Amino acid sequence: MTAVITTSGLTKRFGRVTAVDGVDLQVTEGARFGLLGPNGSGKTTLIRMLLGLVHPTAGSMQLLGHAMPRGAAEALPQVGALVENPAAWGHLSGRANLRLLDAAGRGGRVRDRKARVDDALDRVGLGGVDRRPVRAYSLGMRQRLGIAAALLRSPRLLLLDEPSNGLDPRGINEMRELFTELNAAGTTVVLSSHLLAEVEALCTRVGLMDAGRLVLDADLDALRAPTGFVLLRTPDSARAVALLDGRLDGAPVAGSGGDPELRVRHDDPGALNAELVAAGVRVTALSAQRRSLEQVVFELTGAGSDRVERARTDAEPVGAPPR
Repeated sequence: MTAVITTSGLTKRFGRVTAVDGVDLQVTEGARFGLLGPNGSGKTTLIRMLLGLVHPTAGSMQLLGHAMPRGAAEALPQVGALVENPAAWGHLSGRANLRLLDAAGRGGRVRDRKARVDDALDRVGLGGVDRRPVRAYSLGMRQRLGIAAALLRSPRLLLLDEPSNGLDPRGINEMRELFTELNAAGTTVVLSSHLLAEVEALCTRVGLMDAGRLVLDADLDALRAPTGFVLLRTPDSARAVALLDGRLDGAPVAGSGGDPELRVRHDDPGALNAELVAAGVRVTALSAQRRSLEQVVFELTGAGSDRVERARTDAEPVGAPPR
């Protein structure tokens, strides 16, 4: 498939700090790609480099087949982007902001421009917005306006950095449905976020950054493949333990439904269920255990860059109050 994003050894240093460290990434056309990572892991810097807003220290990159930043004039008209906090002229209305952005980005007849602006506002749930200046908007309205600006050019590629910032749960769900709809119509969606649930609900492929490095690039379904264990809940735990001797991982534990839960080494829940039923063991729940995206992220990343621990002296006891 055609690659819409390709990077090779992409690196960005700010003085002694390496924000992005030798990233090799390829995103194919039509993908819903989630770029995950703790705060400060390099996600935003990577997106800013792709858009030509920051020049790399080393490495190369292509956007929609054009080398960046040299090919920005050819690539960027096909890209819709939302990076960090959406910018706007605060004294103008949202509609006036979009008209100015559209005129600067593509020109065209005023009638066509008005239709494009109205369509973008309708898509993000701001179709009935009045003449209030943007400075009077709520944070959620500002975020919706930023997404509308990214949609003005009917982009082939959407680059979205933390698009759910400021949105309430309903707004997050509405934007997720919008991005899915756009993707089904052919738009490649690349979403950067530190929120696991947001990426897990929308994306089909995941890249994980940690300390500037891309430490994972894989299909989400492959990451959540069965672990080789089956979770079994049964009121007949003693009989199940005797039957499954040697195949249990640990002792029974209290289950959410009241019946004890056992972790069984088995690749086929259906075959295990048939064995249990044949032996007269009652089964109230049975499911293949899968790794969650949260487990994958915790295994591959550190504590996160927004933790700042204070070093203690040898004489200072653990648990001592901060000075």
